[in-house]
Amino acid sequence: MQIVAKNLSHVYSPKSKFAVAALKNVSLTIDEGEFFGIIGHTGSGKSTFIQHLNGLIKADKGSETLTVGEFDLLDKKCDFKKLRSKVGMVFQYPEYQLFADTVSADVAFGLKNFENLSAEETDARVKEAIETVGLDYDEVKDKSPFDLSGGQKRRVAIAGVIVTKPEILVLDEPVAGLDPKGKKEFFALLHALHRGFVKTVIIVSHDMDNVAEHCTRAAVFDRGEVYRVDAPKELFRDADALTAMGLDVPVTGYLAARLKKIGVAVDTDFTVKDFAEKTLKAWRDGQ
Repeated sequence: MQIVAKNLSHVYSPKSKFAVAALKNVSLTIDEGEFFGIIGHTGSGKSTFIQHLNGLIKADKGSETLTVGEFDLLDKKCDFKKLRSKVGMVFQYPEYQLFADTVSADVAFGLKNFENLSAEETDARVKEAIETVGLDYDEVKDKSPFDLSGGQKRRVAIAGVIVTKPEILVLDEPVAGLDPKGKKEFFALLHALHRGFVKTVIIVSHDMDNVAEHCTRAAVFDRGEVYRVDAPKELFRDADALTAMGLDVPVTGYLAARLKKIGVAVDTDFTVKDFAEKTLKAWRDGQ
């Protein structure tokens, strides 16, 4: 399902002295199959934008277009319940969303809201979702989610979203609070889902290294507007503009800039592997 937004706007607390224009005529297309990044400083509008994608926030009057596949989100007749089964939303620290007495009950909650399945079918889908996120179903199904480790809680929360088999998975700061090993494992899970039934993955992130490593394209939000959409390799060449917006560039970007100052030009896509290979080649060629 392709996502198309044209002149999308949203104002919080309109017609009051506390009015804040969170989105200002945002136009953005995200194609099916992308692993897409959304970056921007706090208050840039990125979280407001993603909450429009399954109708958690409604677009203001005057917005021109907001479609997700066959769903027209500006149409009053839009089936938002069906849409939300197709667009899974995972918020920052998703483990805080856990609430049920057992892991299996927590994962089953969303499925029961969206689909009318038999008990046997529900159990099978819950088992599949739990195992998909890398947990042992028999080991965790009857445990309280609050007795699990932090990483396990996050996986249970993800299972509760993917149990409906969404075509689009949207995640807000998905690896916040995880150690390097946990981040690596979590992105491996996201890529496994992306190779499966999740056709499009969208991540909101402050971590430019993660965007460089994993995203095919990314959009830079700034003060409620889309500044630029491009491949990470091209975005991070514009380091001065990103820094002016309060954003970092990947560590490899800083290193490439330092090397350039001493006469070593490294044409890199800013992933660690590519940067290391290109730097080694530049060093060898210069000998």
